[in-house]
This record gives sequence, structure tokens and C-alpha cells, in this order.
Amino acid sequence: MASVASPVIFKEFCPLYYLLNAIPTKIQKGFRSIVVYLTALDTNGDYIAVGSSIGMLYLYCRHLNQMKKYNFEGRCESITFVKLLSCFDDLVAVGTASGRVAVFQLVSSLPGRNKQLRRFDVAGIHKSSITALAWSPNGMKLFSGDDKGKIVYSALDLDQ
Repeated sequence: MASVASPVIFKEFCPLYYLLNAIPTKIQKGFRSIVVYLTALDTNGDYIAVGSSIGMLYLYCRHLNQMKKYNFEGRCESITFVKLLSCFDDLVAVGTASGRVAVFQLVSSLPGRNKQLRRFDVAGIHKSSITALAWSPNGMKLFSGDDKGKIVYSALDLDQ
């Protein structure tokens, strides 16, 4: 006997102006004004992560209604991919146009967990733009892929 599929209900959602208004449309570098483009997006139940063309990661916490900014030191390079993970810790993996991959371990309110933001770099492996990032369910493995077809497996142990 065939089962009857439940009907699909469409809902109307309003634009996320509170999120977009927290991200600048231009920045000033010396005497130049640079337009900020939004280049990457990922969401989960706790966060909305937005990558930009100026190398800034904007992370909106849905529970606290707060926007935080994280950047790479050094060059101002475009973020091409972001990937969130919520497990024991909240993690954000970020890939850039030059092939840099970084992992941000966010501050945790749980006792005995991370009390300050930590950043880890997966350096020197990719030579071209990052096009894909994927986490294992427990956050101990990160897979990254670039536009040349190279796939890299990184083992992470954030407790050491």
C-alpha cells in the first residue's frame, strides 16, 4: 500500500535586514574605498556564517542576536567557502581564494570547554582557490578541495 505524502506548506519569510545591516557595504583602505562583496554562506541552528571579498568572516549568533567579525592576519583575500559544525565545540572552517584554510574554534559556555577563540591554519597544502569544505560528524576530520581537483584530509585534535 502506498503511503500518502504530507502536503508541502510554503511560508513567507522576511529578508534578514538585521544581518545585512551589520555588514558594511564598503571599507576604507588608506585613501581608497573598497566595496565589500558577500562571497560565501553557511548556516546551522546556532549561527549564520558569511564570508566576504575582504577576508572578513561575519558570524551571527542566532541565540544572542550578535554579529562577530573574524579575519585572517596579513593579506586581504577573498573568502570562497565557509562550513559550520556544531558538536562538542562550535567550529567554522574557512577557505580562501589563495588556498588558505583556517579553522576557528568558537568560545563555549559549557564548563571545561574552550574559553577563548582559537584559530588553526592548514597551511601550504592548497595552491589554488578552495571550492569545498566538509566536516566529519565529530569534528575531528576536515576535508578541503580546491579548483584544481586536489582534495586534502586534515586530522584535527583540538584538545591537544
